Amino acid sequence: MCHNVRMEKDKLLVELEREIAEDKKLPLLTANLVFGEGNSSTEILFIGEAPGQNEDIQKRPFVGKAGQLLRNLIKKIGWREADVYITNIVKRRPPGNRDPLPEEIEAYKPYLTRQIEIIKPKLIVPLGRFATNYFLPLAKITRDQGKIFRAGEWRVFPLFHPAAALRSPDMMKALEENFMKLPLALEQIKNPSEKKIEDPLLPKKDEKPKQSQLF
Repeated sequence: MCHNVRMEKDKLLVELEREIAEDKKLPLLTANLVFGEGNSSTEILFIGEAPGQNEDIQKRPFVGKAGQLLRNLIKKIGWREADVYITNIVKRRPPGNRDPLPEEIEAYKPYLTRQIEIIKPKLIVPLGRFATNYFLPLAKITRDQGKIFRAGEWRVFPLFHPAAALRSPDMMKALEENFMKLPLALEQIKNPSEKKIEDPLLPKKDEKPKQSQLF
């Protein structure tokens, strides 16, 4: 049964990727399409903002230095890359690795929405400010990283972007510490009756943002 479900999800993702490739109204068409990769039946979905130069060349997400850091952290907590799914909001590289523009994010939004709906992860991990604000518009990544929030039907656990962590020892320390909480956060979501994780994983009641916090 599980095998059949994954096969169906794989098929739907292939069809979605083809649909994006054929959509000539999307921005950034001079760059390669970087759709995403991993286990379509995963419980964990990592989402960045947009591909960089290395990702554009290889047509794979998170394969540069930041990607190596992300993938090493995944292994460090005992997970396999093949057990998670990695993608970006914007599926093509903005020129010069600049930040994605609001209209670019908006253009690719319907496709990311469908990608998430196909995968149906238990926990979404937005990496960095842009990905976090995609789900939690009022969030501040420096304040809200490492905490569980509810964004509509999804549970999200914001983290610093690995690229930012490579530029800042403090961010690197925070990213590593909060990454270690991911297995416990996932277990808490799957078994909400279990004893809650103590602060700082869960936001205090009077903390912003105003989006619904899971606990």
